[in-house]
Amino acid sequence: EFSMWRVLLGGACAASVRTGTTPLQLLRMGASTASKASFAELRSGDDLRSGIAGFYDASSGVWEEVWGEHMHHGYYADNGRKDHVQAQVDMVEQVLGWARVDDATPASMLDVGCGIGGSSRHLARKYGCSGVGITLSPVQVARAQQLSHAQGLGTQLSFQVADALDMPFADNSFDLVWAMESGEHMPDKRQFVAELARVCKPGGRVVVVAWCHRDLAPGEEALSPREERLLRAINRAFYLPRWCSVSEYSRLAAEQGLAQIRSDDWTDKVKRFWPAVILSAIRPRSLFSLLRSGFKTIRGALVMPLMILGQRRGLVKFGLITARKLPLPPPPSSPPSSFVSPRIPSTTNPVSAIRAEQVSPAEAKAGASILEPPPAGFEWGGFF
Repeated sequence: EFSMWRVLLGGACAASVRTGTTPLQLLRMGASTASKASFAELRSGDDLRSGIAGFYDASSGVWEEVWGEHMHHGYYADNGRKDHVQAQVDMVEQVLGWARVDDATPASMLDVGCGIGGSSRHLARKYGCSGVGITLSPVQVARAQQLSHAQGLGTQLSFQVADALDMPFADNSFDLVWAMESGEHMPDKRQFVAELARVCKPGGRVVVVAWCHRDLAPGEEALSPREERLLRAINRAFYLPRWCSVSEYSRLAAEQGLAQIRSDDWTDKVKRFWPAVILSAIRPRSLFSLLRSGFKTIRGALVMPLMILGQRRGLVKFGLITARKLPLPPPPSSPPSSFVSPRIPSTTNPVSAIRAEQVSPAEAKAGASILEPPPAGFEWGGFF
């Protein structure tokens, strides 16, 4: 832990050269923002959207240079050394397996909060599906499309700027709706889950991986003030609204009529991620890119130790939620198309009419008589 803070102090010293502030001021802006954030109102929806777009416009290039095309946690199942870029790829694969996406191979996919398209391209290659990625960052859209064309997936994938709370897609559009670490940015979690469910096809699957806070204990109505202060400090740096728990996501999914809802906590499997990000940020090449990216990215880097602190306190959780949208019910059964109701003419002898339909061509040609005419005085429907 001492080593981690020594690293952060070194980064703050270097950052102070560019920003014109002292290292201590920068650290206070980052790790000590909690006391101010506890009294600050949460950002408005418009402020969040513009802040998120600006944050990722500025920071995506730095992340790609150091960590590659995936912009999310890595998966670390054991304590052995692991390539951190590969750990992010492993995260996608492990989530797909956990969510049982392979049980019904998707033909179409939506990547909500796509970053520069790392998950989109992985899914397109794995399943051969078409896909769309959405993000608030125009810089990410351009880079995602560029990388997809370079990797031969330009006609299979498309990317666009769109708001996940009001997506420009018709109902029932995608077999797989994938949200890898984007729910954190949604100020209205209920609307977020409602949109995921709306655009998912009947029989399709929704997968959400998100930063969450711990579940509340029985009888507990809210997080403690100390916990709220810590989360608000993280929120200010990363442009996040209020958090929710994994169980809250599951409840919201049930509200939308989703079925087969499952959830899990993978915090132990990702705990090596933030220390690795911090160490990578202060390497000479990375540090130079970080300084060029501007204050928003630097502030985000300085707040990263709070994510570690939150995990150690049991507050910050890495949650997974998956559910299926129920297939549409079959249409009501109807008689076979070959079925023809019997017709009996009312103006003729019914026996003659039925029997006449059975006359063979040979009998008709020979003028054969099938039934004798009725005796004199006989009337159909009367007495004789």
